[in-house]
Amino acid sequence: MTRRTILLVPFLLSLALGENVSAQMKPAVDGADVLQQSAPKVYIDCSLCDQDYIRTEISFINYVRDRKQADVHVMITQMYTGSGGTEYTLTLLGQNAFDGVNDTLKYNANKTDTPDMNRKGLVKVLKTGLVRYVIHTPLADYFSVSYNKPAAGANVVDKWDYWVFTTNLNSWFNGESQYKSSQVWGGFTASRVTEDWKFRFSTNMSYNDSKYEFQTDDTTTVVSRSISRSQWFNGSIVKSITSHWSIGLFTSVNSATYSNIDIGTHAQPGIEYNIFPYSESTRRQLRIGYQIGAATRRYIDTTIYFKKSETLFDHTLSATLSLQQPWGSTSVTLSGTQFLHDLSRNSFSISASTSIRVFEGLSFNIYGGYDAVHNQLSLPKSSLTPEEVYQQRRELAKSYSYWGSFGMSYSFGSIFNNIVNSRFGNQGGGGTTIIMTSE
Repeated sequence: MTRRTILLVPFLLSLALGENVSAQMKPAVDGADVLQQSAPKVYIDCSLCDQDYIRTEISFINYVRDRKQADVHVMITQMYTGSGGTEYTLTLLGQNAFDGVNDTLKYNANKTDTPDMNRKGLVKVLKTGLVRYVIHTPLADYFSVSYNKPAAGANVVDKWDYWVFTTNLNSWFNGESQYKSSQVWGGFTASRVTEDWKFRFSTNMSYNDSKYEFQTDDTTTVVSRSISRSQWFNGSIVKSITSHWSIGLFTSVNSATYSNIDIGTHAQPGIEYNIFPYSESTRRQLRIGYQIGAATRRYIDTTIYFKKSETLFDHTLSATLSLQQPWGSTSVTLSGTQFLHDLSRNSFSISASTSIRVFEGLSFNIYGGYDAVHNQLSLPKSSLTPEEVYQQRRELAKSYSYWGSFGMSYSFGSIFNNIVNSRFGNQGGGGTTIIMTSE
């Protein structure tokens, strides 16, 4: 074989492969594909849903990656139910030819349901909601309606009277030749939620034990051990007054070595007003609440204010805005607390998270918070050891704290993609995404 022939072989192979790829990329023009092109374009707005499963099970629509290209924008939001399950709210917003054709559906998943049961139930409801759009396209001739009459049965009696109980016990341990750490934590929760009342009682505990061994010289070995414990109980009773007003009572009992609390109690009655009806909570909330109450504390060590125990009165004002809209989502919470015996002893916090779709494929995300702290009355008078500081076993004096993250993502490529291919996981396909974040 000559040198010219050897060089010609790769060139011919590339031409053959190129023709093969080109042939595969040519769009099909058979009747089925022409019919599929008439199907509604749908944008599924759900970050926690199994998108591949939805595409596999609902094949009579066209999926797009941008809501502005869609005929139907499907927003799927969720909230936890009183039994510990999940209520999914499916909001279908018609666009283009379906402008104004909107619908809202719900699906309730039990706490004991498996993820597969959840996605099957969700897809079943989504199919039902999409039929009203598909029925106005040529695909309507390929649909049929069936009805499975439910079997007659006696009224269901809840022997638990809506009470739900949850218990957990967890542990964690790790170590090296000169370091050992173990943690144990657990809790118990009892709750009862109806349209008129909400009861929730929980108790939790944690235990942390860390041990270090290191040598300062050839003959001296230093052993450092740090132990922290905490136990707390929280109880709340909330009564629905109207579609906008609620009242409640909130109590707690706690003990924590980190906060220098030997035993502490706190009780606060409160009232809350939601600008929007509570029935719209999955889409929008603007809740304003006020609580006032009393606290008693007995400290482990004498505080920097020379207190071994004290009784305190405080009040709290808070506001929370939460929105789930086609343009994105946002949540902002403002909260301020004051001790009534000295209004200069106060704290203020703000936290926010936002995800905004700027235009096709581009989203901007931000999350952060800030705490102004001027009410650390439990700080111990005794000095902290270096181990307690670097292991974060005792609370330090501070005037503020903050945290945050921001970033953006941009996707581009084909807006249509009804194909699901799980080979090698998610490696390949789906266009290109550029993500930039900073913390």
